Amino acid sequence: MSSAKPLDGVLVVSIEQAVAGPLASCRLADAGARVIKIERAEGDFSRGYDAAADGLASYFAWLNRGKESIVLDLKDAQDQTLLGKMIERADVFIQNLAVGAASRLGFGSESLRDQYPRLVTCDISGYGPAGPYAQMKAYDLLVQAESGLVSVSGAPGPLGRVGVSVADIATGEAAARAISQALVRQARTGEGASIEVSLFSTMAEWMTVPLLHYDYLGEAPERVGLAHPSIAPYGGFTTADGTTLLIAVQSDREWVTLCETVLDRPELAHDPRFATNKARVTNRAATDDAVSEVFGRLPTDELRDKLSKSRMAFGAVNDVAGLSAHPQLDRITVTHPDGSVD
Repeated sequence: MSSAKPLDGVLVVSIEQAVAGPLASCRLADAGARVIKIERAEGDFSRGYDAAADGLASYFAWLNRGKESIVLDLKDAQDQTLLGKMIERADVFIQNLAVGAASRLGFGSESLRDQYPRLVTCDISGYGPAGPYAQMKAYDLLVQAESGLVSVSGAPGPLGRVGVSVADIATGEAAARAISQALVRQARTGEGASIEVSLFSTMAEWMTVPLLHYDYLGEAPERVGLAHPSIAPYGGFTTADGTTLLIAVQSDREWVTLCETVLDRPELAHDPRFATNKARVTNRAATDDAVSEVFGRLPTDELRDKLSKSRMAFGAVNDVAGLSAHPQLDRITVTHPDGSVD
């Protein structure tokens, strides 16, 4: 089997820090691209977030594997010349500086694309290059809040952020996908592309379903914890030995299967209160009570066996220790000058 990777031979130059930009270039490096990371003298500020990963910052260890790094002072004429020479040879140029900063330094996408028509440029920002928020600083938490994500996340009560940097991560993934698509066209036609990705636009796209509910029905989904605003039964149910098992019934056919083979309550399958998903959502409390009553009488192992044999979707509520020991977890080892991180 060939060891060649899809992006072998592709050169990426990236002025990046924190999460979104580094994640985008990390995905390209994983696919075989040579990534040269441009850092300021004090380094990518994510280097200082913590020292959790064998002395390295956890974010930095995660997102910067497989890259080369060089320190440049982008206000220094000699360093600007060096950067220009690297970009001249590059296939991809990524930057997540403040809006307008790259252009002021002479490395704006428009001018670069004029000089190098086959170059793929990707500008990553908080709110995009134009509009009333364009110049605002935008970190993950702020965009989670501005996009409305926190308003539909978690349980009723005090608001909270999603527990990982989802806006940054989603934006980095979106940028990597768009760059990969542009590289396909570049290989076919010799033409590059100018790509703009923002945290806000990425999260707004992810918020399409709640937005459609609000725009067309006049109200957005409420925060319902582990439940789903549009599907029932869906969420966590406590077993006889105190374990929480999650189930997700996605169709009326699955509801029939649950009633007949797991709950041993076949009469519920065609009860008008529960026969359709719309009815089950309308009667969510009664639906959940019917499931809870059976789950509360049976031990976890028996329920897992029933659910598995019935091909029902279910899972456990793990903490991070559970993830660390999970039998399905695949780990990679990242080496660094002072050791390695698993």
